[in-house]
Formats: sequence, structure tokens, C-alpha cells
Amino acid sequence: MLTFAPASSLEHSASPRSLLPPTDHFPRLQISGKMLLLLLLLPVCWAVEVKRPRGVSLTNLHFYDESKPFTCLDSSATIPFDQVNDDYCDCKDGSDEPGTAACPNSSFHCTNTGYKPLYISSRWVNDGVCDCCDGTDEYNSGIVCENSCKEKGRKERETLQQMAEVTREGFRLKKILIEDWKKAREEKQQKLAELQAGKKSLEDQVEMLRMVKEEAEKLEKEAKDQHQKLWEEQQAASKAQQEQELATSAFQELDDDMDGVVSVAELQTHPELDTDGDGVLSEGEAQTLLGGDVQMDATAFHDRVWAAIRDKYQSEVLPTDWPVPSAPDLTELTEEQRLVPSPPTEEEEEEDEEEEPEEEEEEEEEEGSQVQGEQPKEAPPPLTPPKPASATEEDKMPPYDEQTQAFIDAAQEARNKFEEAERSLRDMEESIRNLEQEISFDFGPNGEFAYLYSQCYELTTNEYIYRLCPFKLVSQKPKLGGSPTNLGTWGSWAGPEHDKFSAMKYEQGTGCWQGPNRSTTVRLLCGKETVVTSTMEPSRCEYLMELMTPAACPEPPPEPPADGDHDEL
Repeated sequence: MLTFAPASSLEHSASPRSLLPPTDHFPRLQISGKMLLLLLLLPVCWAVEVKRPRGVSLTNLHFYDESKPFTCLDSSATIPFDQVNDDYCDCKDGSDEPGTAACPNSSFHCTNTGYKPLYISSRWVNDGVCDCCDGTDEYNSGIVCENSCKEKGRKERETLQQMAEVTREGFRLKKILIEDWKKAREEKQQKLAELQAGKKSLEDQVEMLRMVKEEAEKLEKEAKDQHQKLWEEQQAASKAQQEQELATSAFQELDDDMDGVVSVAELQTHPELDTDGDGVLSEGEAQTLLGGDVQMDATAFHDRVWAAIRDKYQSEVLPTDWPVPSAPDLTELTEEQRLVPSPPTEEEEEEDEEEEPEEEEEEEEEEGSQVQGEQPKEAPPPLTPPKPASATEEDKMPPYDEQTQAFIDAAQEARNKFEEAERSLRDMEESIRNLEQEISFDFGPNGEFAYLYSQCYELTTNEYIYRLCPFKLVSQKPKLGGSPTNLGTWGSWAGPEHDKFSAMKYEQGTGCWQGPNRSTTVRLLCGKETVVTSTMEPSRCEYLMELMTPAACPEPPPEPPADGDHDEL
């Protein structure tokens, strides 16, 4: 005997899956406007009675005509209609037993009036577990199933209404974003045109200022070179005069008999001029210094002799106004000069008194071993080592004269103006590049994603702080401190062909150890706010992030009719 069940007018699909996704996936649910409208009509689309075999959906009802034999849906057999749902499996596909558990490969259709229709496996029919919210799968198991479809339908409708509200509000915000981008794009295009027009004028100004700068720098260089030249000439003249004075003083010291010439004998009174290192200036050495002559007047002495003896010559009286001479070469001093002691201090005298007699004998032997030879008339005073000379005012170049300083100031002003104009040109060129890039960027069908271009969003987890800067990069930084890791830079839109703008791809991040470069896929979900909702690493070095944004909201369906307007389809 055949049994029939009431059917919901919403049963229109032969798919063995539910028409609706589970409610626990609501935050990530993406549905079309038509589907959302259909779901919102649930409360006004209550069932009408349509007789049909148990477990058969309205979509497949036309296959089950009780007025003629039943043909299996896979065409494997044709049987009398009274063998349908007789608890015996006649068809290979089990289509003759949609309402019993006879065929394990068959499917039972839960009508679930007031909620979502559902297909379950026929093996679950009459197994003592209520799988359908209307309890129709347990019609002969002795189990009484409470019909919870109405309550589930109410909760589902509430959830769907919330989704619809989010979609409507998100789409309203999306339209605002689109209008904002249209205005901003027009302003940016206008600004770009102004910058491009002003660039030529600024380039001409930079070139003009470059020429002014180069001309001013040329005059500056000429004035500074002239000042330098005059100062060097003054320095050379001053040094020549000093050398002349030194040579004259030395000549006067050497000219003992004041006859206006320096002779070989007079020159020999200065043994420090020794040339062969024996500590004595011989007659031959002295004559060689005089250029082979036996005597020489002041002019010839300055021109021919002074330069050769200047560094060795020790004045008998050191003038206080003479420039400090360079340190003498100690390897060329005579042995007598090396042994001239400096006046002892009181402490040194006390130490000398405490010295052993053997040390005194050694000193006496050393004194006795001094070279015996012709002694000069008067031993010259030793030359005390000079202290390092510090730069005097005479060694410093004097300040620039008024005219030279004017050229320097003019050149500096020209440089400042040129550098300022050149810097302005670089800034303008960078602004032009940024505007051209932003204007030409693909921000979605209507530019709804443009507002993300200059923003960054963060999500903090137990270990890391994730940072998403749309159209730029994704990074990860340890929560307790450390340097960030690049998880990828902007690559392209990565949604499926029919929904290109539902995902972003960021590529070529920091390389994993012995692995590929990190990359991130960002899924875009509809929401009233812009926030990163989750992040994960489903596979090594490949990250998945979800960003909620009004720009991802689809156009919502029209408002559904109020409850009670209709009682049937």
C-alpha cells in the first residue's frame, strides 16, 4: 500500500544536498541576490498538499506516476508501480525504494516543511535516529520525533534576515565608496593635468637656474683663485725675505774679521757643517761648500751657499724672532755634539752622587775616548729640539676681500635656488608617477576597492601580529617583538573567472628556509566594516587571510513581502 506525504512548494532541486548552507558558516557565506530573496520568502511559502510516494521530492514526482508502471531512473528495469516502496530493492540505482531502507544506495527526501528540504541516505530511514526535522524518516521505527522544522525555520530566517541587513547596509556603503572614488578620481586626474602642465615650466626654471649657478660659480672660482694666488705670492715674498735675513745674519756671524767676505777658515769654525760624518769640517770640505772658492761675499753666499748649509747651520746666538728651524738629523751630528750634556737637575745630581764608583770610572773612560783633534775657537751652543710648530696667523689665508666675498655669497645663493627648484621638480615627478599609478590601478568594476589603497589593517593572534596593506604587501611580526617577515607583495586579483574581485594574491615574500617564497591569498567577504577576520597557513609558506569589507557586498534583492500577505505560492 502506497503512502504519501505533504510537500513544500520550495522543493525544486534533485540535488542530494541541502538547498541552504549550515548556519554556522554564516560569517563567510556568499549568496546571490536571487537565492537570498528565495530564502527570505520561506515564512510566506508554506506547503500545499501534493500526494507523492514517501521519500520522493516534487522535482522527481513526474517519474512516479501511479497510473503506469515505474521505470527505474537508471533505466535498468521497469516494474509495476505497486512495487515502489515495497521494502524490496528492484532497481540497481535504488530509485524504486526512496522511502525505505531496502536499497543502501538510495536517497530519502525530507520534506521539512517550514525549514530546508534535505536528502539523507536511505540507510538512515527507520534506524531509530531522527534525521529529518519533521521526523518523516522514522515513520515505522516506533520512535516519536518532535517536529522542529518550524523553530529551525524561524532561526534560519532570523539569520538570513541578519545577512540581508548586512548585505543591504554593506551595499549602501559600497555605493558611497563608488561615488567617493569617482569624485576622487576626477580630482586626481585634474591634479595630474595641472602637475604635468607645471612640470615643463619647472623644468625650464631649473635649467635657467642651473645656468645662473654655473656662471656664478665660475666668477666665484676666479675670485677665490685670484685671492689664493695673491696670498701665495705674499707668502713666497715673506719667506724669501726671511731667508734673506737668515742668510745675512749667518754671513755676519761667519765673517769674524768683518772684512765683507767669508773665508774657508771662518767657515771651519762651524763643525756642524761637516759633510763626511767625522765631526770635523776640513779645509777641503769647507772649500767645497764655498763652491771651490777660498772666500765669498754676501751676495754669492746667499745665492750659492746658504741653501746647502741652512738645515745644519747652528747660530751662535739664536734670535727670538727667527722661525723655528726643522729638527736636525741626529745621525749627522759630530760625536762631540752628541756628548754635550744638558744641565742636570737637583734630582739628577742626587742620583749621580749615589752612583757606584764603577759607573764614574766608565764615564771617565768615555770622556777620555773623545776624539782628539782641532778644537773650534768656541763651542757653539747646542740646538734644543724645537717643539711642534702650531699654525700661526701668518700661515692662515686671510679673509676674503669684500668683492671676493660678494662673488661667494652670490654663488651660494644661486646654488640654494637651484637645489630648491631641483628638489621641487623631483617631488613633482614623484607625485605624477604616484597619481598615474593610482588612476590606472584596477580597483574593481566601479572602483569600490580604491579606498583600501592607502590603508593598512592588523590582526593579532596568540603569536603574531599580521598586517595587511591592500595593493602593497602582507607582513607578519612576532607579538613579543622582532623584525617583520614579508608574506608577499601585491600580485593581482585572484578570484575565479566569474568573480575575479573576490580574492587578492600577494607573491614573492620572504623565502622559507629550504622552501619557496612566502605568498598570501586574501579572500574578500561582505561586511559593514573593514577588518581582517582571520588568517591561517593551510600549507607551508602559503597563507590565507580573510578581509571583510563593504566593497565585497553584492547588490541585495528587493525587500520581501511582509508575513501574511500570501498563504500559498
